[in-house]
Amino acid sequence: MLIPFFTGILLITILDQAAKFFAAGLLQSVKTLPLWENVFHFTYVENPGAGWGIFSDHTWLLTVVTFVVIVAAVTYMVVKRPTNRLLVTGVTFMIGGAVGNLIDRVRLGYVIDFFDFTLIDFPVFNIADCFITVGAIIFVIYVIFFSDKKEK
Repeated sequence: MLIPFFTGILLITILDQAAKFFAAGLLQSVKTLPLWENVFHFTYVENPGAGWGIFSDHTWLLTVVTFVVIVAAVTYMVVKRPTNRLLVTGVTFMIGGAVGNLIDRVRLGYVIDFFDFTLIDFPVFNIADCFITVGAIIFVIYVIFFSDKKEK
């Protein structure tokens, strides 16, 4: 399961970084591009913090915590070599997304966000955030329904 794990992280990171590259190139000059007026826009945001701008003055803390979590999760996966597909998928998604955002924080000092649901008060987000969220949901499903069962 380690090859799909590391391949998944790499593919998620490449997808995220490519999308951010294109979003920055397309949106930096126009700032926002409505796909569905007042519902969903592509909006260029340089986010030094987390969702809703929390910790925006503590980019270094987000960087360190993200790095430590990535190292801990990768270490767990390499040492324990879990075989449950839900667990592996959830952790792969979360780490892939975390690596994508970590690259931005280290390289730029902020994370590039561009998905903007203007219909509701929701923070602008990116592909890495999507993978982190979906990975966390998969991980919670694993913990609630499968973690007490013996791995085969």
